[in-house]
Amino acid sequence: MQGVPHMKTSLNPNTHLSIGRLGEQYAAVYLEQCGYRLVAANFTLPVGRNRRDAVINAELDLIAYDGSTLCFIEVKARRSDWFAPPEVNVDRRKRRQIARAARAYRQMFALEDEEYRYDVITVVLGEDEVAAPEIELLKNFWREEQLKKRRWTERFYDS
Repeated sequence: MQGVPHMKTSLNPNTHLSIGRLGEQYAAVYLEQCGYRLVAANFTLPVGRNRRDAVINAELDLIAYDGSTLCFIEVKARRSDWFAPPEVNVDRRKRRQIARAARAYRQMFALEDEEYRYDVITVVLGEDEVAAPEIELLKNFWREEQLKKRRWTERFYDS
């Protein structure tokens, strides 16, 4: 990644949460350099209740505008991508959770008619703290139509 200075932070760089926070900071700076207009970070909102009637909260990592398009951006940060790229952890369950939170966000702020999309930004920090991180923006990573629940009757062995 060019042009993003190395950020100094008081976080312990080896903990899972610290890596995530640092990745979100890098992602926010990168998006601003790409012309995005950031609206919110770590936006948490209730999206429903579970079977025990406890409130389920979901978090949207970054919310920004890319021109007139509202973007819900999931940030995945890792020390290394040796085993697998970070975006593989944005699985179907995570996508559904983000879509549900985005739907609630759009309703909350009366943005149902605005154009929107789901992006993922990956941040590979590297093993040493001196190297600049590798950042990749994956625009339109998924669409809501892909998240519809599959029905048991759609299986190949049903007639």
